[in-house]
Amino acid sequence: MNLHNLTPASGSTKNRKRIARGQGSGRGGTSTRGHKGAKSRSGYSRKIGFEGGQMPLQRRVPKFGFTNRNRTEYKAINLDIIQDLIDRKKVTEINHEVLQNNGLVSRNELVKILGRGELKSKIDVAAHKFSASAKAAIEAQGGNCSEI
Repeated sequence: MNLHNLTPASGSTKNRKRIARGQGSGRGGTSTRGHKGAKSRSGYSRKIGFEGGQMPLQRRVPKFGFTNRNRTEYKAINLDIIQDLIDRKKVTEINHEVLQNNGLVSRNELVKILGRGELKSKIDVAAHKFSASAKAAIEAQGGNCSEI
């Protein structure tokens, strides 16, 4: 073993260009930042949505209306989808687990049953909400609606 055979252990050295280490390095002086301006200063960080001084898009677009932060979102399941499940999968009752297993809702989604379509079979349905027409259609066939 000689001195010219020695190499550093793998991972012990960094393979990157060192900036701001003098003119001889080729990356001294302005340290690759150019001359003057905000980007050349220390502590500079570009703000989200900054467009170089141009009026940003989120300030150009008009804002109106009201968005309720506390709004409860429901996944809508219609009666025709329930009837299709009954026909294809021979389901005897509809609940969150059945809908989840058939890929209609995800685990944390709230379900609302809506009245589009026609129900031909008696079925018990458990959901978070029901529209008046859906509830009437389910009960007209002799089924049962229960809110979770």
